[in-house]
Amino acid sequence: MLGAIVCQALADAGIDCFLSGGAVVSIYSRNRYESYDLDFVSFGDRKKIKRIMEELGFFQDKSRLFRHPNSVYMVEFPGTAVQIGDEPIHEFAERRVNGKTLKLLTPTDCVKDRLAAYIHWGDRQGLEQAALVASEHPCLLKAIEEFCSREGRAKAYVEFVSRLTEMKRNGS
Repeated sequence: MLGAIVCQALADAGIDCFLSGGAVVSIYSRNRYESYDLDFVSFGDRKKIKRIMEELGFFQDKSRLFRHPNSVYMVEFPGTAVQIGDEPIHEFAERRVNGKTLKLLTPTDCVKDRLAAYIHWGDRQGLEQAALVASEHPCLLKAIEEFCSREGRAKAYVEFVSRLTEMKRNGS
């Protein structure tokens, strides 16, 4: 809900953004993984974003996170890259929540995003999150395989499929 409120408020002000990172994993895994950090990607003017966030009752702390006194969730605008690894993002998913629209990564791009964390930073949690998302939603496996290969670690795809198969076999 909070993500949709922020996304809609920014869209109403003419600022395009989309949700990425662990919060998307939370959505697609039905909170089997829970993130308290909502990462939005936007080219929008940072001063305008800050003003809108303040209008929503958020304040920005020294670490650049936006916090709200009535929420455990934090909002961040970590970058402007509309890509995962070296691959541009062309399509987005949308979710309607109480009349508001949340723009977010597709399940396939969410898997790629989490695998990128695994490939480039050795984040094993990223591998687990990728498998969680793919266990809950149809994903374009060939596109994920090609992505891993282009990112220089084709073996990551093999590990991902192995973990996904294990999750499906165990019903988890």
